[in-house]
Amino acid sequence: MTGTTAPRTDGRRVRSAPGRALRTRLLLFIGVTLVVVCAAMAVTTAYVQRAYMLNGLDGRVGDAAERSLSGAAAHPDRADDLTFLDRIGQPAGLLAARLDGDGSILTAAVVREGATPRNLTAAQRSALTGVVADGSMHTRTVPGLGTYRVGVLAADGTRVLTGLPMDGVRDMIGRLIVVDTLVAGAGLTVAGCVCAVVIRRQLRPLGRVAATAAEVSRTPLGHGDAAVLSRVPERDTDPRSEAGQVGAALNRLIDHVETSLAERRASEEQVRRSEERMRRFLADASHELRTPLASIAGYAELMNRGPGRVEPVLAWRRVSAESARMTGLVEDLLLLARLDEGRPLHAAEVDLAALVADAVWQARAADDGHDWQLDFRLDAPALVTGDAARLGQLVAVLLANARMHTPAGTRVVATVEAAAGRRVIRVRDDGPGIPPDLLPRVFERFTRADSSRTRAAGLAGGSGLGLAVAAAITAAHGGRIDVESAPGRTEFRVELPARGGGPGRDAAATDPHAVQDPHAVQDRPTGDRPTGGLIAPPRRPEAPSLP
Repeated sequence: MTGTTAPRTDGRRVRSAPGRALRTRLLLFIGVTLVVVCAAMAVTTAYVQRAYMLNGLDGRVGDAAERSLSGAAAHPDRADDLTFLDRIGQPAGLLAARLDGDGSILTAAVVREGATPRNLTAAQRSALTGVVADGSMHTRTVPGLGTYRVGVLAADGTRVLTGLPMDGVRDMIGRLIVVDTLVAGAGLTVAGCVCAVVIRRQLRPLGRVAATAAEVSRTPLGHGDAAVLSRVPERDTDPRSEAGQVGAALNRLIDHVETSLAERRASEEQVRRSEERMRRFLADASHELRTPLASIAGYAELMNRGPGRVEPVLAWRRVSAESARMTGLVEDLLLLARLDEGRPLHAAEVDLAALVADAVWQARAADDGHDWQLDFRLDAPALVTGDAARLGQLVAVLLANARMHTPAGTRVVATVEAAAGRRVIRVRDDGPGIPPDLLPRVFERFTRADSSRTRAAGLAGGSGLGLAVAAAITAAHGGRIDVESAPGRTEFRVELPARGGGPGRDAAATDPHAVQDPHAVQDRPTGDRPTGGLIAPPRRPEAPSLP
């Protein structure tokens, strides 16, 4: 494994030491620690045992020296007398010497097992020179005899040097060191194996955490279609252990990453849909504006070529119709733009019952091929605060949608309900229903049952903006609109807050940019409010047709 390069504050970079796995570092650290501890214990044990055995040997040497001095004191006139070594009970290897006043050895002998004492040679006596009667024991190595522990005692001019061999002590210390070494080695081996197993088991959760992190790091998070990220197993997220805390933290981090990825994907999808809607909106708006302009230009061209090619009255009617259609489209687009900007609406008290009744009456007057019905379920006045003109436009759009997309003879019921804190308008018909694939986007702009930009005759004005305008007006009044559709039953439901929950009066009245309609519908007198029941609106007299 190569070393890594670590940054420095002075701009230069230094080479760091080669890295090792945590398991290896722990084993090395614990192994070195155990070796040092065992070595220290062995050395301490050997030292203490040696000191203890030397003390015992020194005691025996002192006893032997006192006996030797006592034997030598029996013949003070005989400086070379060592007959006390012949006494029974003298240990084998006992060394004794007579010294003169200067400390020189006069005679020396060593006790042999099963034989008479043997005099020391000159070389052996030379090794014993220099030992004084200072009350302490000395260590001397005697050639041919080994290492001795010797001491000198003096009394009444008599000096005796006595010593005992240290081979027994040394052998015992050597055996103790061997035993300690073997026991320590076996203990270190067992301890190392146990530590390796324990460390491996204890670090196994951390290894799984590291494996999860490595797997997540290999996941292509830059791609929008990244799969679900792996998680640290539940057993490795115990907060009572450090590895568990790391695992739990990693899982939380992965959760945050997945949440961010989901939000990014949702944002990208929203941007893509917005761009798609914008492209479609521009294409549809361009076509819807181009169609009436092309018709007007065509009729103008025919009139310029002479009155014989087209009847002037018919041409002017078509030009007026296309102009009105284009004006309505532009006004719808302008209204949507203003509502998108969040401009407040004109606020006043509006009676929904009167407004819906008037809208149904107008729909009946415009098309008597449908069965128009009113259904009032009012336990309280159906009063809301809002823009009467826009709310009237909302109801008119829903009724016009039912008229345009259902065959003649279809029953259309407009219902007004008063519930606690809200007022509800329902427009229900028993027509063929809305196609299922169109239902989720029915309130989007330029949404039509016919996805092409061609329409059958008699459907002029069906630009696909009506329900989008209705949804925008509802949202501007703080309400919501939805639809349920199945073959034989389609119902649009508009829910508005009751009076006092809509746009504020003062804000709208003082705002010069409030969305208003110069052709606002006036409220009916409160005495004319319907209170309930299913009724068919009376027919209005037919309006005279234009010449």
